[in-house]
Amino acid sequence: MATTRTATTHWKGALLDGSGTVSLETSGVGTFDVSWPSRAEQANGKTSPEELIAAAHSSCFSMALSHGLAQAGTPPQAVDTTADVTFQPGEGITGIVLSVRAQVPGLSAEEFQKAAETAKANCPVSKALAGTTISLKAELLS
Repeated sequence: MATTRTATTHWKGALLDGSGTVSLETSGVGTFDVSWPSRAEQANGKTSPEELIAAAHSSCFSMALSHGLAQAGTPPQAVDTTADVTFQPGEGITGIVLSVRAQVPGLSAEEFQKAAETAKANCPVSKALAGTTISLKAELLS
C-alpha cells in the first residue's frame, strides 16, 4: 500500500532577505524556520532543504541496511548513519556522503561493506537523489 507524506512551506519576501517556515504536516512533529542564510551560510538555529534531505537520507539508508542485514540472517544490534549534504550556491547540491557505523555480530568487514553498498544503491531516497554523487563510508564495529 502506498503512503504519501506531506510538508508545507510558507515563505515571505525575496530569496535573500526573506524567510519562512516548513511544517511536517503528516507527523505533526514540528514547524521549523528556514532562510537563505541558514541554507547558504550558517544555520543559526534554522534548518534548510539540505538538512531535511540529510535527515531523510540517513534514516532511509539505516532502514534499508537493517532490513538487508536481517534478510541475510545477520540482524544488526545498532546502525548509526550520518548524511552530509553539500550545497553550493549557484550550483545546488554537489554531493552526499553517507557515513555508517554498525554492530553486526557474525559479519565480516567485507560482507558489511557489500551490504552497505547494496543499501546505498537501493534505499528509496538514494534512488530519488540519483542525480547527485552519493559516497559511502562504512565501518563495522566489534
